[in-house]
Amino acid sequence: MTAPPRARAAGGAAKSTGPSADGPGAAGSGAAGAGVPASSVAAPGAPPRTRRAAATAVTAALVAALLLLALLSAGIGAYTIPVSDVLGSLLHRAGAGGAPLDRVAESVLWNVRLPRVVLAVLVGASLGCAGALMQGVFGNPLAEPGVIGISSGAAVGAVASIALGLTFLGNWTVTACAFVAGLATVLLVYLLSRSGGRTEIVTLLLTGIAVNAFAGALIGLSIFFADNAQLTQITFWQLGSLAQATWPKVLAVLPCALAGLLVAPLCSRRLDLLALGERPARHLGVDVERLRLTLVLVVALLTAAAVAVAGIITFVGLLVPHLLRMAAGPGHRFLVPGSALGGAVVLVGADLAARTVAQPAELPLGVLTALLGSPFFFWLLRRTRRRQGGWA
Repeated sequence: MTAPPRARAAGGAAKSTGPSADGPGAAGSGAAGAGVPASSVAAPGAPPRTRRAAATAVTAALVAALLLLALLSAGIGAYTIPVSDVLGSLLHRAGAGGAPLDRVAESVLWNVRLPRVVLAVLVGASLGCAGALMQGVFGNPLAEPGVIGISSGAAVGAVASIALGLTFLGNWTVTACAFVAGLATVLLVYLLSRSGGRTEIVTLLLTGIAVNAFAGALIGLSIFFADNAQLTQITFWQLGSLAQATWPKVLAVLPCALAGLLVAPLCSRRLDLLALGERPARHLGVDVERLRLTLVLVVALLTAAAVAVAGIITFVGLLVPHLLRMAAGPGHRFLVPGSALGGAVVLVGADLAARTVAQPAELPLGVLTALLGSPFFFWLLRRTRRRQGGWA
């Protein structure tokens, strides 16, 4: 089906440059119209073959970086294990040769390091993918999961469970409360923003801002009534960390992460069509309201699960999709899975830095990502503003 010659996107009018509505050209023009300046993406007018080559190269680089960082993270720490020994132990456990390590090294590797590496991969992939989906739903490259209250809602659940001394699920109480509160907050925001059977993006954003403010007030009240021990636990959770990673926590986040990461790429083509604008997307057969609800639920599932086990970790879902869009274009068939892979790379690398930069102390992971992400994001804003010649 051929795309209409002109389509109005969320941020203004944009011309469709591709021969097909769901082709790379359409995705590029739609993203530009939805708030992504043409100069901020990699060769927006490049032929499809060039874009595919760029996407393939970026994917290969991300896979190689993830494997390398995972091996380094498994071996580096207070108890150093050579990379060759890490590989040998992995091969031995897989029944493909190799050799087991001594008892201490084997315990450190399999009970401390590997659960943390795997959890970093799952949390980073969830946050990166959620960021790409949010930017596609809102048609804005500056959107991220926190804007509709997922992170703050999960924080309310976790902080309240700590301040009230809830222990009905043992060590899992804080995680379960954070997950349920995050999902409930998103559903509340979505229901409050509906009017006449439809949900407008502006209303959804404003409702999210209001809910975020209310959640901040609830967190403040919980902190006010907490004792010193509870304050320490609340502060540690809010700063974000993977220090408490265990295989049970990996298994807890695994179903949610896999479900979201498997469903998200299936919506890529419809996200490309949605980038043309709601009306053209409806003409091309996209049920916009159902797509938006599906993606909001997927984002809630991914983000709530990640926040529940790792605390508040910022900028991963914002910067990773933005950088990949600049590197290989705005097509969601690459951007959604690529953001998951990029998020995993960023978080594994950030966690390795958090453990090793200030040894024997460990930096809070959320603080480290914010320290590195904030200046970089400011640079992106300045770069975009300079290329656009100012803000409209």
